[in-house]
Amino acid sequence: EVRGVALEMGRALAARIGVKFEAVEYPRPGVVIDGLRTSAWDISMLVYDPERAEQVDYSNPYLQSDLTFLVPTGSSIRSITDVDKSGVRIAVPRGDGSDLYLTRTIKQAQLIRTESHAAAVELLRTGGADAKSSPRPVLAVESSTLPGSRVLNDGFADIYFAAVVPKGHAARLAYINEFIEDAKASGLVKRIVE
Repeated sequence: EVRGVALEMGRALAARIGVKFEAVEYPRPGVVIDGLRTSAWDISMLVYDPERAEQVDYSNPYLQSDLTFLVPTGSSIRSITDVDKSGVRIAVPRGDGSDLYLTRTIKQAQLIRTESHAAAVELLRTGGADAKSSPRPVLAVESSTLPGSRVLNDGFADIYFAAVVPKGHAARLAYINEFIEDAKASGLVKRIVE
């Protein structure tokens, strides 16, 4: 069974409402927004980004982290200041929060967009990229699949995970905000993360 903070928050919300939880999986966060066109989902959990806010409404945040980099064994990259340099290739899942942020801020390094997190990790494994960017919790899991790799200690952006609903669903968003505040106050979010 697939697990993770977003899925567990969705399961808890479904239980609170008294409906069956049905996960709609995507290979990368950027594709989730495409599900709006087909009404494939009622609620999703994503990293806040102003570009996405043009298409969805965000709830209050339920989790804070940062964006950083995973580098392979033997990499000379030691901190984020070593990344935005000419010749450095950064793998990012297309439309992921790190892609959106780095597209706006990167000056010299090259972004290599992939169709999934797994494809970005594979570029790192095979030498097709010098770093992979994602939220720290994602990279912590991925580093275990790439022996000798390491997640940089510093990050380049603080991020907030929140629920999203399609634009124009104010009542749904209000209910979700109430759920999220209750989940934080009761310790549910902390237990899910742990």
